[in-house]
Amino acid sequence: MLPSSIAVRRAVGLAAMAAAGVLGATACGGQIAASTPASNGVNFVSGNGSSSYFKPGSRPDAPAVSGTTLSGARLSLSSYRGKVVVVNFWGSWCAPCRSEAPTLAVLAGQYRSKGVQFVGVDIRDSPASAEAFVQNFGISYPSLNDPADEIALAFRGTVPPAAIPSTLVIDRSGHIAGRVIGQASEASLGTILADVTAGT
Repeated sequence: MLPSSIAVRRAVGLAAMAAAGVLGATACGGQIAASTPASNGVNFVSGNGSSSYFKPGSRPDAPAVSGTTLSGARLSLSSYRGKVVVVNFWGSWCAPCRSEAPTLAVLAGQYRSKGVQFVGVDIRDSPASAEAFVQNFGISYPSLNDPADEIALAFRGTVPPAAIPSTLVIDRSGHIAGRVIGQASEASLGTILADVTAGT
């Protein structure tokens, strides 16, 4: 039997680990590419809405990911080669995802005629919650179902979706041209899209 002081310390330590696990599972955002013994490659933290733009010639290849959409259809990003593709990583459980959803719906409509295809990647969600989210916010573009983060983790060797939400912009040749970490705004994502659709 453990001495009482050791037993108390062990109980406190277990409680702290349990609390950290709950925070990690419920936090919005995440450095998906971070690989540490504690995170096992997945460590969710909040993003701040910062954006990055990569000039032609310095853009990494997007991985050839595919999966099943929320409606049950098969979808591969490579099927959109020749179009600019916006990949938004989201979850119905994520408050910033709910805040940015109307902006994404508007931008998807505005840029459709310019050959831009939006695709969602629904992270760690239940199908019912995800479908309700899509209906509530009038999202017309498809979303891949990614309950185990497999699609998100496929990007870790390129430009990872380092928070939920995160948005990647893939150019017509299949290279990652830009990223917004955290909630996308019309200014942050629209600026990247204007440059990529113009071929700059």
